[in-house]
Amino acid sequence: APTDAAFAKVPKAQLDALLADKAKLTAVLTYHVVAGKVMAKDVKAGKVKTVQGSELTVSTANGVMVDNAKVTATDIVADNGVIHVIDSVIMPK
Repeated sequence: APTDAAFAKVPKAQLDALLADKAKLTAVLTYHVVAGKVMAKDVKAGKVKTVQGSELTVSTANGVMVDNAKVTATDIVADNGVIHVIDSVIMPK
């Protein structure tokens, strides 16, 4: 999940457009979600399918990266899954 600071890096016009378009906002938010309960120890490099339907690329060479976003905190257990914090908003391709 992106932090508030990650959302602050999104250009204002782009963020305003997302907030005005519920379908696009839903697509962006669900692009950050994968099905299941994935703990940090289980993360492997490669492609993962998102709830939105597209794929993200996970790399583990220099810390964990999801596309161009760095994972900054892991394994935050919530009622509906596990949260891993990233430093950037990832936009669907």
